[in-house]
Amino acid sequence: MVFVDLGIYQIVFQQVITYIPHWMCLKKRGSGLSDGNMSYPTDAELIHLWQDKPAPLLALLNAFHDRDHYVSEEAMKAISAGLRIPLADLYGTVTFYHHFAREAPGQQAPRVCVGPICCLQGGREILEALKQDGATPMPCAGRCDQPVPVLQAHRVLVGKDLEDRPSPLPVPNPEGYEECIFAGIREPDRRTLKGYRQTGGYEGLQHALRLEPDGVSGVIERSQLAGRGGAGFPTGTKWKAVHDAVGIPKTIVCNADEGEPGCFKDRAIMDYDPFAVIEGMTLAAYATGATRGFIYLRYEYPETFEVLQKAIEAAESAGLLGSRILGEDFEFQIHLRRGGGAYICGEETSLLNSLEGKHPFPRNRPPYPVTHGFEDLPTVVNNVETLAATVQILRHGADWYRGLGLNDQAGTKVVSLSGDVQRPGNYEVPLGFPLQTLLEDWAGGPQKGKTIQAVTMAGLSGGFLAGEDLKVTLDEPSLREKGSFLASGGIMVFDHSRDMVEVARSGMDFFAHESCGKCFPCRIGTRRLTERLEGSGPRDLETWITEVKDLGQTMMATSACGLGQAAPKLTESLLKYFPDQVAKHVIS
Repeated sequence: MVFVDLGIYQIVFQQVITYIPHWMCLKKRGSGLSDGNMSYPTDAELIHLWQDKPAPLLALLNAFHDRDHYVSEEAMKAISAGLRIPLADLYGTVTFYHHFAREAPGQQAPRVCVGPICCLQGGREILEALKQDGATPMPCAGRCDQPVPVLQAHRVLVGKDLEDRPSPLPVPNPEGYEECIFAGIREPDRRTLKGYRQTGGYEGLQHALRLEPDGVSGVIERSQLAGRGGAGFPTGTKWKAVHDAVGIPKTIVCNADEGEPGCFKDRAIMDYDPFAVIEGMTLAAYATGATRGFIYLRYEYPETFEVLQKAIEAAESAGLLGSRILGEDFEFQIHLRRGGGAYICGEETSLLNSLEGKHPFPRNRPPYPVTHGFEDLPTVVNNVETLAATVQILRHGADWYRGLGLNDQAGTKVVSLSGDVQRPGNYEVPLGFPLQTLLEDWAGGPQKGKTIQAVTMAGLSGGFLAGEDLKVTLDEPSLREKGSFLASGGIMVFDHSRDMVEVARSGMDFFAHESCGKCFPCRIGTRRLTERLEGSGPRDLETWITEVKDLGQTMMATSACGLGQAAPKLTESLLKYFPDQVAKHVIS
């Protein structure tokens, strides 16, 4: 049980929001995140500014949202006319996103994280304490290492005193393993262009420009780097496919919509090493022939938006983006777009539909984005961590990267560790590293007098591991053998004081809330499984188990995308590891 002083949240929150500026007007490239001293742009000015830009809808919605704090009926009509989107279609798209408020106080009202970790740290109590200020719940906000985040306008306040704290730096590994992603991230000026270049920044791009484009893809291919966002597709193979695909302009999309509960690694990379992401996208552009790129950033990271925007502008000014990059016949431009809050947009085809201003349903595949991506043209979609890794691989070589792993595994993986451990945070581990060493030695284990009961893998999507199965190594073969997977690398830890049925219910409720609704196995299945974990359904244990298993198997076999296919991992692993807790839940 978590005990919190509810009064302190009301007092501190009222003091803090007094000083929060109103972010009313637009910068050259932004979604509206700027100082509020300038005059407010009119509807017509906003439409004119964005209607001829690439991927205008998200930028326009965020601009109106920032100006008015909600998207009014008048704004919807103006956007509909300006972008020639039928009003009914636009309304369905806008209301799909969590964070686009439709009425006052809208953006100014606090939103409190009630994700799986924050619920255990008093999130529900904080939400109740701030109800008088119009507070509403939000799904996991990507700050599991800083519970409990409260998002208000363009600030994220965290902790018992609701302080404005920066993202924590990644935790240094205590055993001296060589890092790839975090190799220079702790340098004091790493987020500035000067500091980045002084610590090896853009050496990878300079090396790449001495090679042919297929030579760059070849280095990445030989490194055995696979996508670090979840799917694990070979990165070099993807780049080569886009290079060889017919159609221009080609596009590089950085998937920074880090919505999986328990995952917050990409935020740390972007906050402290933004140029690594920009350089990685530029490398991908050279290797594929792309001339345009997009960073699709999740809504819940407003401070990160500012960091990336400044970094893009600095790279442009230095001749590292735009035309004739580093004096070569090479052109590439990056556009920054902020999402509206939807877990499904982490799925690459949903993200592409969102960028295009369509309803963000997953697409049927084939065709795949490498040939029919953004605007049905060849497109690379890579995760933040993946792109940052390519920079170091081009600097040091494919053999170097492969040699970072253990037990014949290639490379490293950033793991976001949260929950019932003493030192939560982001850790970069060699692939093949023992999970228990990470939990007990590096992260300090649980609090004194506690023991670890279970962990979730891949955020929530990999389900639970417990008991003897905690003696795995952090790589796909080891985890797949236990019925789980590593994917994006979020690990949430639960000690023996936690009710695992309730943890599973919270996770399944998240999946039900985030289901896009396109396919009925996921839409209906996640809701039925949530109801069973809430206590409805058969009271006979055998019947309950049979029904839950049948629902899960149907979802895994017939759901249209990874959400519906992965969600049943929660109930499947719950039954595997905690049959006594399930029995008590059903029969009591």
